[in-house]
Amino acid sequence: MCTGWCEERCTSVSGGRRFGKGVDLPSWLFISLLFLALWGQASPECPDSCHCAWDTATVLCSDAGLREIPEGIPPETVSLHLERNYIRNIPERAFSDLVHLRDLYLSHNRIDSLSSGALRHLGPELRLLDLSHNQLRKASREEFGSTRAKTRLYHNPWHCDCALQELMETLNLEPETVNGIICESSARGVGEGSRWEDPGAQGEHAGQPLVKLLDYGVNFCSLQRKTTDVAMLVTMFVWFFMVIVYVVYYVRQNQAEARRHLEYLKSLPSPRKTPTETDTLSTGF
Repeated sequence: MCTGWCEERCTSVSGGRRFGKGVDLPSWLFISLLFLALWGQASPECPDSCHCAWDTATVLCSDAGLREIPEGIPPETVSLHLERNYIRNIPERAFSDLVHLRDLYLSHNRIDSLSSGALRHLGPELRLLDLSHNQLRKASREEFGSTRAKTRLYHNPWHCDCALQELMETLNLEPETVNGIICESSARGVGEGSRWEDPGAQGEHAGQPLVKLLDYGVNFCSLQRKTTDVAMLVTMFVWFFMVIVYVVYYVRQNQAEARRHLEYLKSLPSPRKTPTETDTLSTGF
């Protein structure tokens, strides 16, 4: 005997065929399509030219021909691969939304400059920062902020100066690659050349690993202070010399003016005495 539930399950009704526990086919399809549409809107999108592995929160943009940091990187990204592209600059706040980022790979690009605070907004979870094999010449602590991630800076044409020395003392450099930070050029100390010389000119320490120079006692910050002191002494000497020249010039001008005035007085005709005055004088004697 077929119960009411059996009849409802087995009977076809107008407006669609029922199946399962009383759910008709059109309603089920509508709910499925609506769920897929909502899921598509809620799920993050992968940037153009990149591949995203959602299960590991990894964004792969390697060998993509990129010339700048792509937009629309998912905020949930944990590992970001941007190596082997043509990126030249890292703008400020480029990674400010990636609060969960742990690994940032930027090696084998053409990065030659970092905007002020470009890496300052990286979250505290960052554990690896790879900037090796680029075109970086100068960098400072302000650009890296307070990151404690293991950092790779080798294979860059570094100009070794006080700012780079302070950066080296601040960052958590990867021990295996620290000897690869080579001075392509270096700051010049007193007697090594003019302080206005092209900073690209090679200095005394060109071609040597920066970490070894620091271990040997080279202090680029001390050289910079000495150069500044000498420059101040030279400036003071020039100023003192100009004051002396002005005083000498002023005195000579006054002397010349006095001589001209004296010559003018001498050129004036002397007053002649009248005959009355002459007779009076003669009678008196």
